[in-house]
Amino acid sequence: MRDIHRKASIYQVYIKSFRDSNGDGMGDLEGVRQGLPYIRRLGATHVWITPFLCSPQDDNGYDVSDYRNIEPMFGTMRDLERLVTEADALGLGIMMDMVFNHTSSQHVWFQKALAGDKKYQDYYIFRDPAPDGGAPNNWQSSFGGSAWEFVPALNKYYLHLYAVSQPDLNWENPQVRQELYDILQFWLQKGIKGFRFDVINEISKPQDFPDAVPGQREPFINGPRVHEFVHEMNRAVFAEHPEILTVGELAGCDIQNLSWFTDPARQELDTGFQFHHMRADYTDNQKWTEGRLNHRLLKDTLFSWVEGVEKGSGCLSLFWSNHDQPRALSRFGDPAGQPEKSAKAVATVLYWMGGIPSIFQGEELGMKNAGFTALEQYKDVESINHYKILREQGKSEEEVLRILAQRSRDNGRTVFPWDCSHAHGFTTGEPWIWSGDSVLCSAEEEEKKPDSIFHFYQRMLALRCEHVDALCGTFRPLHTARDAVFAYEKCGTEEKLLVIVNLSDQSGALAEEVELKGYEAEPVCLVQANEELPKNALPRQLMPWSAMVYKLNAKQEK
Repeated sequence: MRDIHRKASIYQVYIKSFRDSNGDGMGDLEGVRQGLPYIRRLGATHVWITPFLCSPQDDNGYDVSDYRNIEPMFGTMRDLERLVTEADALGLGIMMDMVFNHTSSQHVWFQKALAGDKKYQDYYIFRDPAPDGGAPNNWQSSFGGSAWEFVPALNKYYLHLYAVSQPDLNWENPQVRQELYDILQFWLQKGIKGFRFDVINEISKPQDFPDAVPGQREPFINGPRVHEFVHEMNRAVFAEHPEILTVGELAGCDIQNLSWFTDPARQELDTGFQFHHMRADYTDNQKWTEGRLNHRLLKDTLFSWVEGVEKGSGCLSLFWSNHDQPRALSRFGDPAGQPEKSAKAVATVLYWMGGIPSIFQGEELGMKNAGFTALEQYKDVESINHYKILREQGKSEEEVLRILAQRSRDNGRTVFPWDCSHAHGFTTGEPWIWSGDSVLCSAEEEEKKPDSIFHFYQRMLALRCEHVDALCGTFRPLHTARDAVFAYEKCGTEEKLLVIVNLSDQSGALAEEVELKGYEAEPVCLVQANEELPKNALPRQLMPWSAMVYKLNAKQEK
C-alpha cells in the first residue's frame, strides 16, 4: 500500500437508492451532495458512487452509452461539479465507477460498428461463426446463456460477457485504450479523486478464444495481457496524479494476480476486491442455491487471502457488502436475534485485518436483506433471468423465490433509510424499489444513539487511523477451538493488536476457545469492543457475538 493511502477508507454509494432530491423516486447526484456531511461524520475518506454516466440502464448504469456526460435521471454536469467542490471542502474524495470492459450497445461506437464501419468494428470483439454456424466458442454470459450474439447483417458474432446489450471492448486495439485514457483525463480535470474499475481483470482475452473447460477458471479472467494493459493505463493517466486512489474489481482473481495488481512497485492499481469469501454460504460453490454459512470456509478464505496478499506486497480492499451482494448482516450475522451486537462483530472481524475498508451504504446501520416474496418486487436483470433459468431446471416457484430472497443483488439495492418518514426519507415521491424488511434503524435514529452500529463504525474508522502501524503490519492467525471464533494478531513495527470475534450465539471460556499461550502475563489495553469488557485484562468468557480488539504490550491505563 502506498503511504498516501494508509488511512484511506471507502464509503460506497449506490446512487439510485441513496437519496432522491427531486421527488422522482430515483436517487441522484444532488442527493449524494446532501448526504456528504453524514459520510464525513462516519469518517470515510472516499465516496465511491456507482455509475451515473449516460446509460439506457439495462444493467443499472453498468452499460455506458456516453462516457463524458451525465445520465439526466441523475442530474447534470453542474450537479457533479458542485458535488466535487463540496466533497473537497469536507475532505472527501469522489470516486467514479468506470466500466471499461464493455459499453452499452447504444454507444455511438457500437452503433457505427453495426452500421459496417470497420474502424469501430475493431473497437469491439466480432468473430466469424464456427464451422457449424454457431457461436465462436462455448463462453457463457454472467447473466445466463451464450456470451456471443449473432448479427445477421454482418454475418458475425460479437462478445458480451454480460448482457446482450453490453458488448465487450477490444483492448487489443491501441485506439480503444487511448480513448479510455482520454476519458479518465477528462474526469480528473473535473476534480475526481479516485476510480473503481469494473471487472478490470477481464479486459484481456486470449486471441485464440479457446473453449472454457468446466471446473476451471474462464480463459478471459486474468488474460495474457491484463497486467500490461493496467500498467499502461496507470502510467498514461496516473503518473502525474499520485494522490488518485485506484481500485480494481477482480472477480475470479487468485492471490498471486491480486498481489501483482496491487503491489506499488508494479504501478498498476492501489487496491482490489476479491470475492472468494462471498462463497462461504454457497452450496456446492454455486451461487443460485439455498445455503448456510460455513464458518471454516469463511475463515480459511479470509485468512489465506490476507496472509497471501500481504506476502506479495499487495493490498486488499476489504468488504462485506456492495451493490452486487446481499446484506452482510443477513449472511454473516444474527438479524433476528442480536442484530446490533452481531453487526458490530461482523465489522470487527474484517476491518481490523488491514487493507483498505470499503463500507456499503446502510451497512453501518445494520441493514438486512429485503425479504421479497414475489418476482414482481425484483428489479435486477440478473435475478429475473435466473428466476427463469431455475424454473426451467425444474425448481418450484416457492424454492426459486427462497433462493432469490437469499441471493438477489436487489437485497443490497433497497433505499437508504434517512429517517422514519415516508419511504424512510429517501424521497418525497414513490421509490423506484421498496425497502421490504431491510431497515433495522434509520440514520437519524442511529446518530442519536451513542452505542449504535453507526457510532461503532465511526469509532472503528477513527481507531484504524490511530493504529495504522499495526494495521499495515504482519497478520498472524491464532488457533481456535471452534470455526465460528476468529482470532488473529496484527503486528507493526511499534505496536501489536489482538483481535478476537465470536460469530455465533455460543459462548465458552476464552482460554479454551483461543490459543492464548504467552498472553497471560502480557500487558493489554482494550481498543474497541461491542460489549463491556475489562480495560486492562482479557475477559474470562467469550460471549455470543462478542468482538474485541486489544493492544498488546500496552501501558496500563487507569
